[in-house]
Amino acid sequence: MELETQQYTCPMHPDVVKNEPGKCPICGMNLVSVKKGEGSEHHLHGPENLKKVANQGNESGQYYCPMLCEGEKKYSKPGNCPVCGMHLVKEQKLKTRSTEYTCPMHPEVIRNEPGSCPICGMELVPRIIQKDNQEEEAAYKAMLKRFWIATVFTIPVFIIAMSEMVQLHLSDMASKTTWGWIQFVLSTPVLFYCSADFFTRGYRSVVRWSPNMWTLISLGAGAAYLFSIIALIFPGLFPEQFKMDDAVHLYFEAATVILTLILLGQVLELKARGRTNSAIRALLNLVPPEATVVRNGIEQTIPLEHVQLNDLLKIKPGEKIPVDGEVMKGNSSVDESMITGEPVPVEKNPRDPVTGGTVNRTGSFEMKALKVGADTLLAQIIEMVNKASRSKAPIQNLADKISEYFVPVVVIISITTFIAWAVWGPDPALVFAFANAVTVLIIACPCALGLATPMSIMVGTGRGATMGVLIKEAKVIEEMKKVNVLVIDKTGTITEGKPTLKSVRALVDSINEDDILNMAASLESKSEHPLAEAIVKGAKDRNLVLREVKNFDSMTGQGIIGTIDDKKVYIGNSKLLNTHRLIPDESILKEVEGRQSKGETVMYVIIENELVGYISVTDPVKKNSKKAIQELQRQGLQVIMLTGDNKITASDVADELGLDGYQADYLPADKLNKVKELQQVGKVVAMAGDGINDAPALAQANVGIAMGTGTDAAIQSAGITLVKGDLEGIIRARKLSSEVMSNIKQNLFFAFVYNTVGIPIAAGVLYPYFGILLSPMLAAFAMSLSSVSVVVNSLRLRARTI
Repeated sequence: MELETQQYTCPMHPDVVKNEPGKCPICGMNLVSVKKGEGSEHHLHGPENLKKVANQGNESGQYYCPMLCEGEKKYSKPGNCPVCGMHLVKEQKLKTRSTEYTCPMHPEVIRNEPGSCPICGMELVPRIIQKDNQEEEAAYKAMLKRFWIATVFTIPVFIIAMSEMVQLHLSDMASKTTWGWIQFVLSTPVLFYCSADFFTRGYRSVVRWSPNMWTLISLGAGAAYLFSIIALIFPGLFPEQFKMDDAVHLYFEAATVILTLILLGQVLELKARGRTNSAIRALLNLVPPEATVVRNGIEQTIPLEHVQLNDLLKIKPGEKIPVDGEVMKGNSSVDESMITGEPVPVEKNPRDPVTGGTVNRTGSFEMKALKVGADTLLAQIIEMVNKASRSKAPIQNLADKISEYFVPVVVIISITTFIAWAVWGPDPALVFAFANAVTVLIIACPCALGLATPMSIMVGTGRGATMGVLIKEAKVIEEMKKVNVLVIDKTGTITEGKPTLKSVRALVDSINEDDILNMAASLESKSEHPLAEAIVKGAKDRNLVLREVKNFDSMTGQGIIGTIDDKKVYIGNSKLLNTHRLIPDESILKEVEGRQSKGETVMYVIIENELVGYISVTDPVKKNSKKAIQELQRQGLQVIMLTGDNKITASDVADELGLDGYQADYLPADKLNKVKELQQVGKVVAMAGDGINDAPALAQANVGIAMGTGTDAAIQSAGITLVKGDLEGIIRARKLSSEVMSNIKQNLFFAFVYNTVGIPIAAGVLYPYFGILLSPMLAAFAMSLSSVSVVVNSLRLRARTI
């Protein structure tokens, strides 16, 4: 039995086959994987639109570290990151919510299907089991419980330790040694039950040679606790500087208060982090638990997970659309704002597509289910956001580099602080030295540095998803803000991408217009190009029956070829004519130029090396293209159009929109080379397109922007996908980039300033000038709030207008 071999091929050049990933040597496009023996067609015409991108890089498991300690690695079980100790975050997945049915009179009756109660005969009603955020909520409640237990034990320890300072003479009731043992008994549960996780994380960080925040906390709180135990059992080991009234001063209260405040910080952080992906949870909640299916003319309500492909579904006013599909009967207006970000409802008529999770407004209609479960647009959006949340932006490299040396440097500063105070500090010097060394360990917070970028990325990508801007990788957020040249395709990007058949012209007497259209439509039915759909639809509108096509192939930059009724048929542009050395009459050329000047695209039809006619289609410019381009130019971007269409049509569109430049008759390699040329002169280039022919340039650009209405290859090569597929989405993407990058810089600034200022103060640099010292307990409170502040600042992105 032959083992399957993983190979890689180019979607544009299937003859290029490699044994490892890389770029196509011909066009520069990223190679895609294919099992040995499979053709590249599997990749070009396989799962549609976003699915391929969404599934790239998936690994088993559904939990990941918010600080991305091990890159995109995922874990199969909840818990803490083995590297940094942070609580793992669960990926949000679109899963149908379990629907059970119960009796209003007898709630103990629970069934998986609708029916009647076996006790009273009453009809069962849905009982939806919500599982969203369940594990995060459980982690939060567990941490909150430990915090309250720690508080109950810490308060009496603190009161005992501070009794002399507040004139509470407990020594009259029992000796200091007795009160010391009481503090030991009360503080031990705080360390070994409530805070056991902290010490476990600290130990693991040392074993793995990856010191982090928990290393410092374990050292600081552990040192205070162990010091107190030794002082309690062997007081004679300590010099007189540590003693007050013949008893060594204990630090049980420091250890317990430090850990209790850190528990409070963890509670606040878990609560805040639970809201970072609330945008995705909102998308998850868009899907209704049930759907009304029409089978054999009978309507019945079934759980969403029972909906199958090609099922006929009934959608009533006010209902959420359960899956992706196509309107079959009826019409309505649908609110798609939760997917596209556009508030105006969209009119839907027969054969129009509808998306799961959107809301039907006015009328009723029937739809066919074309995508269910993980294949729906909503599921793919969520998967793309998950992937972006697990990727790193280049700006995070600085924080990662600093974090790598942070803990060892802090430990060195702590030791130096102890020595400096022990040698030059006032009496009792050793007491000051010990307290300040512990304070340095406690106040330092590498966690704030580590969270600064990932939290902003997580919230920002979720916010973008709700506005129809899907981010594939975090790095494009950073690059998008730097873009100064926007290169755009014409068909499907500037124009609607839904062209309509304008005219059919026969140039020979032996064949009529219907025959020309029939052959053209038969051949175009094998193509993914937007213009092909217009020709096929035009043929069907004339009730023409499409013929069988053999040996279909694409001729890059020229057109397509196939065999129909044993005759070779070609459809393409003027370059195709040049290849066949065909020159139309002067009158035909003027006729064609006239149509092109009106914005029509003309395609010639050749049968067995004879020019038999031409077909023209028109593709109107999108209503908001001009406004969007003007706004992008106002922001300082140079907008250039690169199109495979003819020069006359391209010039007409460029003049209409006021573009900064255009190039016509461009092949995929030409677009790729133009992007490289702009990059070589120092330009930061974004490329927006929707077709297979745009894929090489999309992959080469600093930022590739694919229209969500485009082809798989384009979306696969791009870093950003615009769900609605219009140029206004680019404006939103730039605004999102600006907001997220500003937020990241705020987080990093706060984290740097906090540690830069906090550590020296903890070491006691202000004492010689102002007599100010920071206690370990205040240091613990400040450290806890530092991480929470980063998360809370990131959450502000949810309210930003994009």
